[in-house]
Amino acid sequence: MFVVCGEALMDVYTGEPTPAGLGLDARLGGSPYNVAVGLARLGRPVAFLGGVSTDAFGERLLQALRQERVDVSTVVRSTGPTTLSVVGLNAHGVPEYAFHGQGAADRLLTQQSLPALPEATRVLQFGSYTTVVEPVGSALRALAARECGRRLVAYDPNVRLNVEPDVSRWQAVVEVMATCAHLVKVSDEDLGCLYPGVPAAEVAQRWLGQGARLVVVTRGGEGSLAWTRQVQAQAPARAVAVVDTVGAGDTFQAALLTRLDELDALSPAALEGLSAETLAGVLGFASRAAAITCSRRSADLPRRSEVE
Repeated sequence: MFVVCGEALMDVYTGEPTPAGLGLDARLGGSPYNVAVGLARLGRPVAFLGGVSTDAFGERLLQALRQERVDVSTVVRSTGPTTLSVVGLNAHGVPEYAFHGQGAADRLLTQQSLPALPEATRVLQFGSYTTVVEPVGSALRALAARECGRRLVAYDPNVRLNVEPDVSRWQAVVEVMATCAHLVKVSDEDLGCLYPGVPAAEVAQRWLGQGARLVVVTRGGEGSLAWTRQVQAQAPARAVAVVDTVGAGDTFQAALLTRLDELDALSPAALEGLSAETLAGVLGFASRAAAITCSRRSADLPRRSEVE
């Protein structure tokens, strides 16, 4: 079983002006939430671990998880509000976010309130701002450090400076998580923010030297690159008419984990033993899945049959 740890929130798209204000379209979201749904749609057993509000937004998020057959036994409810991520799209369809989440339920998880993991847990997925903000950040980092010796840990920083604007804070957390994670997936945009001017290959080799077994860098329309300690691989992006890119990175991560699971490669030794050819095929599968999401509005992740 996969357990995806982090935030569940509402992406609120701004629409046309109305006589009384502004039209809004609220969609289920949050990077870890999307990864959990993506894994379920790709046929993987998965649970979501995070704080979810008891407000109307939280009830809808929980209802959708159940409908997608995501295990919610590791969801922790609280009366804190649901984070709202107000999304505007620029001229290229790239999302720009404004987060409203101080005191929200997704940030209130503590080490003391961490739920027990299901016995079947094999892989823990972490990422996004809940690894950085407190108290949830300390709880999730402690969970990763506790479990990385017995379960595979995957990590996607998914940097959000409009939640935590201090780049040095993100750098510190990313370096801690990179020492726990066996698989690190990061976008070139995040690398440029964290380590401006440093080549992706250099960062990847440093993380591999610190203990990671596979590092993947996504580059939008330029495709993706991957490194183990033995091989390097790449795959092109799939051409698609882009509606927006919301959830594309989350789709890539869910598909990456799915294909590695199908190849029985979700162990540190198996990751390290991947051939360049196999790894390129895995990247291609993840790229196909991400392209499908880019062709639809919001984080509408594909099902397994769609990616074939």
